[in-house]
Amino acid sequence: MGNDQNSAYGFGVETQNSSGQTLDCSFYSLGIGSAGNSKISEEFKAQLGEDNIRKVKKVSVELKINLQDKPKDAKDVYLRLHLLSHRLVKPNEINLEGIFALLLNVVWTSAGPCEVESFSQVRLQLQNKFGSLVVYSVDKFPRMIDYVIPEGVRVADGDRVRLGAYLSPGTTVMHEGFVNFNAGTLGKSMVEGRISAGVVVGDGSDIGGGASIMGTLSGGGKEVISIGQRTLLGANSGIGISLGDDCIVEAGVYITAGSKISLPDGNIVKAKDLNKANNLLFRRNSQTGALEALPIKGSWGGLNSILHAN
Repeated sequence: MGNDQNSAYGFGVETQNSSGQTLDCSFYSLGIGSAGNSKISEEFKAQLGEDNIRKVKKVSVELKINLQDKPKDAKDVYLRLHLLSHRLVKPNEINLEGIFALLLNVVWTSAGPCEVESFSQVRLQLQNKFGSLVVYSVDKFPRMIDYVIPEGVRVADGDRVRLGAYLSPGTTVMHEGFVNFNAGTLGKSMVEGRISAGVVVGDGSDIGGGASIMGTLSGGGKEVISIGQRTLLGANSGIGISLGDDCIVEAGVYITAGSKISLPDGNIVKAKDLNKANNLLFRRNSQTGALEALPIKGSWGGLNSILHAN
């Protein structure tokens, strides 16, 4: 990002508990660079004020932040999460260090966010007022679709996508799919498995039902996992390494960085040696039980032939 691209702004509404702590923020105007003049609209003015039942207060908020600095408070975190879900920044482009310590656990309900400590009393009063009350979760992160609905995406179950997810146009997240914050898709994808925080999935790649992607290279590494283009994770498969383009992981096969993989030339390598490789089928030999990697197209030209050129 350039210098101006390191800055972001947001105008919105903050929900505070009785101690003045932030429960959530919703931004009606936000962007990268310098902010123009923004006046709060009449629709958002109507949201301001106190809710005596939930014991919260809604106030207007105006922020300007540096995206490469650590977040300073919960409002700062919420702006960054909104920027991700609005697709104004991509996963792993901005600093999200220490965000868990800045966010409160919140009771997310159909009546809005509530403080955990007083919720037993608040629940009864909300039920008396509305007749019914839905509690979605008790978590630090809310559902994305309660704040941002990106154009051109399908989300079958709103509980499965956190605010801060980055979903490109053409992405479908089915009922058993899950996309964490600071993670998502860079093109058209069918997501029926888990995309962990930090993971990005390339255009045309699909995550099969029950499939799982570790957030970082397994074995204690810090390298964030990524999946290239036109790659398929079969049902109930999983990876702890990055995959390049045009790969397939057979259904039910789990590849961690330390997994021993048999190659067509008879060599056996650790899966981390195939990190970011292209054009590979990962499968388990049904007779020997060994994990194997085979070229999907063409003949085997050695390990270097399927790795990204540096």
